[in-house]
Amino acid sequence: PPSAAANLRPGAEQKVVFITARVHPGETPSSFVCQGIIDFLVSQHPIAKVLRDHLVFKIAPMLNPDGVYLGNYRCSLMGFDLNRHWANPSPWAHPTLHGVKQLIIEMYNNPKINLEFYIDIHAHSTMMNGFMYGNIFEDEERFQRQAVFPKLLCQNAEDFSYSSTSFNRDAVKAGTGRRFLGGLLNDTSYCYTLEVSFYSYILGGLTSAVPYTEEAYMKLGRNVARTFLDYYRLNSLVERPLTPTPKTR
Repeated sequence: PPSAAANLRPGAEQKVVFITARVHPGETPSSFVCQGIIDFLVSQHPIAKVLRDHLVFKIAPMLNPDGVYLGNYRCSLMGFDLNRHWANPSPWAHPTLHGVKQLIIEMYNNPKINLEFYIDIHAHSTMMNGFMYGNIFEDEERFQRQAVFPKLLCQNAEDFSYSSTSFNRDAVKAGTGRRFLGGLLNDTSYCYTLEVSFYSYILGGLTSAVPYTEEAYMKLGRNVARTFLDYYRLNSLVERPLTPTPKTR
């Protein structure tokens, strides 16, 4: 249809969701979550079509390819924890971060582009479930707005825990993507770290843990993507399959 991908026409205003993953090479679950997001967004699912028409998704699925190739757990080829170098990445020592940061700054400076979300996907070795880290702001109203997306995700994903989601400004984390971009971008942008457990999740009301599988990680990714539909209130645009109308008594 002619309306499709109107947001990609030259000069069109764009709402951008920027997603990165695997800055820590050992956190393999982050790749499966990211794969779930990508597979869903490029699918023929009616929700995916609506999302593609209204949003632009920029995804860097592997920020540390050399570390992954070497089998490192946390560092790059040169021994850097890349997630501590966002403030001043060197094109020589941290080329992937440097490239992604340049792209984000270009978009931020483009008046036709609204960079609305930045989500960096990680895996957590001690906590259960999926959860998010957000930033702390002095502005109470901005702080409340930041909680909306994780609350909606909690409704869509049974393995996502809002109670484990936290907002912090720990000095140790100052060089992370979430913290650095949270300080750089303006107050209409939301920056999160999405964490998912290495091993299991506990569903509400149950006490026994359910081990994560590759499929369960990808399902969390699909649910992250679907949550943008609720966030932007695009539900009414999704084509519903025709169902027979129930007979009234």
